[in-house]
Amino acid sequence: MPTLEWTGKDKVINHHQEVPYRVLERQYTYLGHGQTGNEIPDGNKIIHGDNLEALKALLPQYEGRIKCIYIDPPYNTGNENWVYNDNVNDPKIKKWLGQVVGKEGEDLSRHDKWLCMMYPRLKLLQRLLANDGAIFISIDDTELANLRLISDEIFGSSCFVSNISWQRTYSTRNDSKGIVNEVEHILVYSKQPGWNPNKLPRTKAMDSKYKNPDNDKTPWTSSDAFAPNAATHQGMVYAIQHPFSGQLIYPYKSACWRYQQDEMLEIMRGWCNYELKDLHDERERAAVCGISENEVRQGVMGIVLSDPIDISAAKAKQVLKRGQWPRLYFTKAGKGGMRRKTYLKNVGGRLPTNFWPYTEVGHTDEAKKQILAVFDGKATFDTPKPTRLIERILQIASDSDSIILDSFAGSGTTAQAVLNTNKADGGHRKFILVEMMDYAETITAERVRRVIDGYGEGKNAAEGTGGSFSYYELGQPLMHTDHTLNEDVPTEKIRQYVYFMETKQPMGQVNQDEPYLLGRHKNAAYYFYYEKEQATILNHDFLATVQTKAENYVIYADLCTLSEEELQDAHITFKKIPRDISKL
Repeated sequence: MPTLEWTGKDKVINHHQEVPYRVLERQYTYLGHGQTGNEIPDGNKIIHGDNLEALKALLPQYEGRIKCIYIDPPYNTGNENWVYNDNVNDPKIKKWLGQVVGKEGEDLSRHDKWLCMMYPRLKLLQRLLANDGAIFISIDDTELANLRLISDEIFGSSCFVSNISWQRTYSTRNDSKGIVNEVEHILVYSKQPGWNPNKLPRTKAMDSKYKNPDNDKTPWTSSDAFAPNAATHQGMVYAIQHPFSGQLIYPYKSACWRYQQDEMLEIMRGWCNYELKDLHDERERAAVCGISENEVRQGVMGIVLSDPIDISAAKAKQVLKRGQWPRLYFTKAGKGGMRRKTYLKNVGGRLPTNFWPYTEVGHTDEAKKQILAVFDGKATFDTPKPTRLIERILQIASDSDSIILDSFAGSGTTAQAVLNTNKADGGHRKFILVEMMDYAETITAERVRRVIDGYGEGKNAAEGTGGSFSYYELGQPLMHTDHTLNEDVPTEKIRQYVYFMETKQPMGQVNQDEPYLLGRHKNAAYYFYYEKEQATILNHDFLATVQTKAENYVIYADLCTLSEEELQDAHITFKKIPRDISKL
């Protein structure tokens, strides 16, 4: 698989491991209509802070749990005024800090900076993605090729799903020159190969192809009665006698009948009386299979009329006139060939394609009008995406209880799309937004508040979606650079981190009877015996407080006075605080 090289790659491919783990500090929880309250576990989140650090802060609770990720990173066109701010320990990269990335031809390292910014973020997003999840990345032509190569490297080329073309505009400017860019791209990758999207609702145009000429119970359309691969399905290659003409009908070359023979026989008996009979037609069946006569399967019988043709034809004509024909029917009022009825109720939705027209998912002008409507006509954000675009992603990549993450949240379109979708289908999807800019509160969170409560007046009023969210700032690092615990961090945050590092699972509710118990996982009980004001000792007195029964125990403490033999007899693994706390 080809890989991409650029200045600084060797310094950033593992930079996500060097980023300090910071705790999330809740500022408030918005419950709607100006009301605030307590934090809602696993609720909607808006996080203000650098998204690389925020993504790492999400790992203990959300690694492997995010069903759908959508990100809209800087396109690196030279017009966004984005700044490289990752504190990578490399002299070349440190020179980039705080500098606005320039335009093509002016800033010779602009693509290197963009790749150094994106790579560690994609690494963490890949960890957060659920095994049945997918990530959707908006991009234009500027960095499309580079994004494809690093995404192949991080997610695996076998997990590439699609390059979707979004028709971002409904008209081109009259002063446009050259080849006009009418589409932007959305690259889609899955966590594991073989990901399949949900189907979309069917359109009226699709359903209009289904008719009901025989007054059946439900509309249907005509389909091929045959299936491919005759040579490997020889038991499904045989003759069926036409009930109107008496002619023997075989599948066309290399094809076989659609259903097993016992089912085919039952269907044909819906026309008149049929039976199985050995026709000794090895030559005809071999020709259909494309093999020699001595290779064809022996003893495959045909489905033939039980009564003389005149009696059979009379019965079949009665069925033809009556209606509600069997699933296999004959065209041209019984004079044509055999076809299959495919019922509308069985076909399900439509498969999404890699072209998304603005008529279905919106365009840039629609997105600008939406945000103007939310903010009473004030232009608060330059490049929003239409909510219909994100709603389409949610349709095909989320379930009713999925968690959706957007770590380049911007104006908060993703949150509005989640709330809209929940209101439409009664779902309970949750969103997590991350925005590093100062407008995270004044635009991102404010938009979500207005969507929850409703906005606009008169005929332009939009009814509120309902819902809630908690707003967070990135807090202090959990550990100092010397790997000692930061005692300014709440103990509960430390406990959650330690349990995740041991089990890769989020920690549950605190057991009031055993305050030092973190939880049980795979027949092991985990204890974190920690006090900020004093040293803790794993000794016989502490063991006497352990109530949870388990095959094995992992116990953290500052010191341990039990002998190795005593630890082994009690199936205890002692871990010293802070030395043995793993680094995320």
